[in-house]
Amino acid sequence: MKSILFSLLFIAVSPIIYAQNSVSGQVTNAETGEPVFSANVYFPELSKGDMTDLDGKFKVENIPNGKFKVVISSVGFATYSNELDFPETSNLNITLEKSAIEMEEVIVSTPFHQLQSENVMRVERENVAELNRKGAITLSDGLTQIAGVESLTTGVGIGKPVIRGLSSNRVLVYTQGVRLENQQYGDEHGLGISSKGIESVEVIKGPASLLYGSDAIGGVLYMNPERYAASNEINAEVDVNYFSNTQGYQGSAMAKTSGEKLKFLARGSYAAHSDYETGNGERVTNTRFNETDFKAGIGYQDAKFKTDLRYNFNKSNIGIPEEIGEQSTDKELLLPYQEIDNHILSLESKLYFNNSSLDFKVGYQYNNRKEFEEHLHEEEHGEEEHAEEEEHLEEEEGTDHPALEMHLETLNYNLQYNLPRTGRFETILGVQGMHQTNTNYGEEILIPDATTTDFGVFATTHVHFDRWDFQGGLRFDTRSIDSEAVEAHEEEHAEEEHEGEEHEEEPGHEHESGEIAAVNNSYKSINGALGAKYILTENLSARLNLATGFRAPNLSELTSNGSHHGTNRYEVGDQDLDNEQNFQVDLSLEWRNKHFEAFVNGFHNTINDYIYLQPTGELIDENPVFEYTQNNAELYGGEIGLHIHPHPLDWLHLESSFETVTGKRNNGEYLPLIPANSLTNTLRLEFDNPDYKIFGKYIFVRLKNVFDQNNVDAFETRTAGYGLLGTGFGGQFAINSSEMRIGVSANNILNKDYISHLSRLKPDGISNIGRNISVSVRWFL
Repeated sequence: MKSILFSLLFIAVSPIIYAQNSVSGQVTNAETGEPVFSANVYFPELSKGDMTDLDGKFKVENIPNGKFKVVISSVGFATYSNELDFPETSNLNITLEKSAIEMEEVIVSTPFHQLQSENVMRVERENVAELNRKGAITLSDGLTQIAGVESLTTGVGIGKPVIRGLSSNRVLVYTQGVRLENQQYGDEHGLGISSKGIESVEVIKGPASLLYGSDAIGGVLYMNPERYAASNEINAEVDVNYFSNTQGYQGSAMAKTSGEKLKFLARGSYAAHSDYETGNGERVTNTRFNETDFKAGIGYQDAKFKTDLRYNFNKSNIGIPEEIGEQSTDKELLLPYQEIDNHILSLESKLYFNNSSLDFKVGYQYNNRKEFEEHLHEEEHGEEEHAEEEEHLEEEEGTDHPALEMHLETLNYNLQYNLPRTGRFETILGVQGMHQTNTNYGEEILIPDATTTDFGVFATTHVHFDRWDFQGGLRFDTRSIDSEAVEAHEEEHAEEEHEGEEHEEEPGHEHESGEIAAVNNSYKSINGALGAKYILTENLSARLNLATGFRAPNLSELTSNGSHHGTNRYEVGDQDLDNEQNFQVDLSLEWRNKHFEAFVNGFHNTINDYIYLQPTGELIDENPVFEYTQNNAELYGGEIGLHIHPHPLDWLHLESSFETVTGKRNNGEYLPLIPANSLTNTLRLEFDNPDYKIFGKYIFVRLKNVFDQNNVDAFETRTAGYGLLGTGFGGQFAINSSEMRIGVSANNILNKDYISHLSRLKPDGISNIGRNISVSVRWFL
């Protein structure tokens, strides 16, 4: 591996040229010739740009030699995109065409930084602020507004993204440019990312192992952090939200400043929610949660070098619901609950050479997951005696120790060389890797102590013609998993942590599991992707993508041997499980003009050696035994959508989208936890006249119809359909030199009592959240 790294570095550094350039110009309206104020002039590969002034003028400095894409966008205009050659370019005058279609943004999650309309692979991109203003309580909740994306939930505070029927270890999440590792195989906790400080999210639907390695067979969620301030500017923001259903609140404050080369930002956020209320008026006990989040970044950039250091601390305290009991709006958590601390430190650097560049990303994550459970003292000795014993233990030990505590440490790296362009070809070579350790410190052992090591090498190429674009590549990956053996009722780490103290095992904290043998497994896989985009007419384009992906079995699937009280089953792993290997065909058609958009996406995803739980018919500890096994499976379906702006009513938007997915194993049985078909219709009115005191005004009405889910696994029950009505309105106004934005939204206005097929509380007959009215106030200083 070292030889590969040094070879890439030598090839890249040899043509280095120390140079800096600048470009200036004016942006005007193509119809009137008037200057366009506040247009965004941005170089995505350089992560720098400028905003046009009142005269439509701009200037961007410190640009290295080479060819770089410039993107110019403004509300109400079609986005302009072109490639500029430096030092040949120094002046740029652009006219923008009026368009009612929303302005496009650059897609970051794919390697060549194209606009969506230029991309070979269709990628959904949504602004997180836009998702929040529609009343999303959490980031996972907001993601469900994207076609093809749902959420596997446990109440309101716990949500796992589901892309076209696949979730958990089959969907990768990227934040700050590095893969998020936080025991994502588990259903009992959510993303662990606050929506505050996230600018946008991009969704790749389907296998993306070519770019991201193992675990991306279902797709990728790519979180783009908020940008730094423009050069020589200081920005600040205060954001407050209130949610009526959970009587919850969220507050966030941000400050950022940038000079010519040095940039800095910081943001702190806090949220707290009570138990949510269902449509029938009951509060679901212990679905309360709170979240503390801090994000900071420091960046430096000149003509030949760019670096960005980011840090994110997220602390989540999440109640684990068991049944509907105490009716309270208290925000203090009850037992059982989880406390999850997540630290992410990432460094992204880029060196610019003559028509080429070298990217290096490295990330360190520390995830501390604790679970606090109810002791059996209360049941055996009564509440008073239990309280006395708890008080005695806390005085003696100074704290309440978790039953489950796991420390996950992960080091990721990604080295990528963007070769000089040759004619119509753009090529990228790269290596990626990960080193991860899992260590137990609690009395219970969910998965054993283990070390996971990944290494992958890949190459991808993009070829552009007048009507055709092609993109393809190959990748080779290895993964090794080494774990320690676990004896029955092992409490080794708990004893080590309290060495020198007299430790007495408490009833109820006993780890009910059998022995687990040590694992020493290695997995290899070769994957590829090939895609084509063809412009059939000026308005109609087609995309066809073929891709393979793989997923190595996770530690839970390999080593489980114990009772899972949350699911009331005894799970048994299999150390001989093979890779999951999939092949997906994705076809997309898109029609687009100034006032009308429509798309049709269809996919077929075949997964060999799909891993799932199968009952054995036995009972252990009065729990049914389920063992992990494999069988081939397939998923198929797609999304259809349209967006209409009837001329000349450019302020009127009519949107509709339909999504469907079906999942089956080769034996004819349906896969579990497949989302039901749904149809979403939205009517939006938007008025963006800056001459009025209140501008950026909007109002929307949305109806989401979820159909009956009758295609269920043998151990699931059918789920009835339902319809949810929502609405919202808002606007913004200036206060001296600052700006305030206010929004009000209401979800499930009719207070419908319903149960989602993807709710983990469904087996207990517990309904989802009822009516919720949210109010948001953002103050830009």
